Amino acid sequence: MCVPCKPSASGSRSLRSQQGLLWASEVIFTRTGQNKRRPNGFTLIELILVLALLVIITSIATPRMAKFIRGRALDTEMGRVIALMHMAQSRAVSEGMPVLVWINTDASTYGMITETPSKTGDPKAEVLNVDSTVKLGVINTGVGTQTQYNKLPAIRFLADGTIDENSPQSLKLMDVDGFSRLLTETRLRNGYELTAAQ
Repeated sequence: MCVPCKPSASGSRSLRSQQGLLWASEVIFTRTGQNKRRPNGFTLIELILVLALLVIITSIATPRMAKFIRGRALDTEMGRVIALMHMAQSRAVSEGMPVLVWINTDASTYGMITETPSKTGDPKAEVLNVDSTVKLGVINTGVGTQTQYNKLPAIRFLADGTIDENSPQSLKLMDVDGFSRLLTETRLRNGYELTAAQ
C-alpha cells in the first residue's frame, strides 16, 4: 500500500516560485501587448510642427547672421591692411630702402613693393584683393604732393620705419551696410591706428 508522500518544505517553495514566474511572465506579456497597440515615434502632425518651428527660427536668424558675417569681413580686411603695413615697415627697416603700400580703389586691390625694384622686379612684392563686400578708400589731408606708385595713392615707409609726410593721412574701409573703419596715421608717423568706427 502506497502512502501518500508529504510534500517537503523545499518542494512547496519551488512550486510557489514557479507560480510567481508564471504570474510575472503574464504581466510582461500583457505590457508588451499594450506597447504593440500604441506605435512608437512621432506622428505626422508633430513632425510638421517641428519643421515649421525650424523654418521660423531660421528665417529670424539668417539676416542677423548675414550682418555678423559682413561685419567680420570688414574687421578681417582691416586686419589684412594693417598686417601689410607692418610687413612693409619691417621690410623698409631691414632692407634700408623705402617700401610702398599702394591702393587701387577702382580695381579693389592693394599691395606692397619697394620704391626702386631691381630690373627683374621685386620678388617679395604683394598684391591683395579687397573683399567683395568691402570698399577701401584713401583720405589725404596732407599739404604736399601725394605719394604715388604708378599713379595710384601710396603710403611710403622710409628706411627708419617712419611714414613719408606726403603719404595719405587716413584709409577708410566701408561695407555694404554702411559700417566703416578709419585707419589714421599716428602722431609720430610710425604707423596707422584705428581711430573711428561706426
